[in-house]
Amino acid sequence: MNHEAQEHGMNMKRAIVTGSSGFIGSFVCHDLLDKGWQVTGIDSMNDYYDVALKRARLARLEARNGFSQIEDKIEAPGVLAALFDQQRPEAVIHLAAQAGVRYSIENPRTYFEANLGGTFELLEAARAHPPQHMLLASTSSAYGANTQMPYRETARADHQMSFYAATKKSCENIAHSYAHIYGLPITMFRFFTVYGPWGRPDMAPFKFTRAILNGDAIDVYNHGDMQRDFTYVTDLVQALGLLIDVAPSLNAPPLENDSLSPVAPFRVLNIGNSETVQLLDFIRAIECTTGKTATQNLMPMQQGDVPATWADASLLRALTGYVPQTDIQTGVTAFVDWYRDFYKA
Repeated sequence: MNHEAQEHGMNMKRAIVTGSSGFIGSFVCHDLLDKGWQVTGIDSMNDYYDVALKRARLARLEARNGFSQIEDKIEAPGVLAALFDQQRPEAVIHLAAQAGVRYSIENPRTYFEANLGGTFELLEAARAHPPQHMLLASTSSAYGANTQMPYRETARADHQMSFYAATKKSCENIAHSYAHIYGLPITMFRFFTVYGPWGRPDMAPFKFTRAILNGDAIDVYNHGDMQRDFTYVTDLVQALGLLIDVAPSLNAPPLENDSLSPVAPFRVLNIGNSETVQLLDFIRAIECTTGKTATQNLMPMQQGDVPATWADASLLRALTGYVPQTDIQTGVTAFVDWYRDFYKA
């Protein structure tokens, strides 16, 4: 790197993105790089799903200037502390977690270690070197048994339905305590069924598309009587990019229906499309794009799952002026096109 490039690098804002080779994490890294940030990612590259897909995402990032990645577990003691000490980031976007509602029933320890242990290590590292803003991923699953739709951030969320959701809600509570004690500005964002190109193979859009293209049957839970607030990945990433500059502050007057804590620079925020899509309509969008009809195995509701999710995104709009709006057919078409290209299907 020449002297001019070194000086430029010193003036660049620095971000740490955990889970940087993941589906959402890789998109977030690209977005930050597009905006001139220096990005350091960390990812364990575990084999929960196809590592080759993670490697392909990483290869695209490593081809870009301003990006570097550490391959390690965030829950490993001292790893994040050393990274924060070296980087002193202005922003942190924490996406690394063991994901998946159903897998948490089979392997709860993985969720305990990665989600709770990893978030603890992150907050300890941030306590030593406080960033200007930390955005930590939570989930719509945190609303659990709450049936008041659309979900509003100020609604009670006390009855999580899966261990995955329980770990993420616990992370919200732990993060609030750190925000209160150490003055760390933290936004916990609850996202709603994110989908799009480079998506995870364990999620319905990927599984349905693969099965339909292969002529295999798909499992449709709760006999298809399910609704989701599907959020296209670049909509989520755009919202996060805008939120980086909207750190919560105790000095800021709260907005209407604000979830801003009365005792900490801490806020919970929904990121969703603010509309529900019937699962059967989502399947029809895949059928329309592929030109093939799905064979459906109608199944009962799975343990830990919820029949519907629906985001109230009015707080996001009030803070950033933005609300995700990619319609389901546009998003599904983009995913199927990517899938066919990537897998030569």
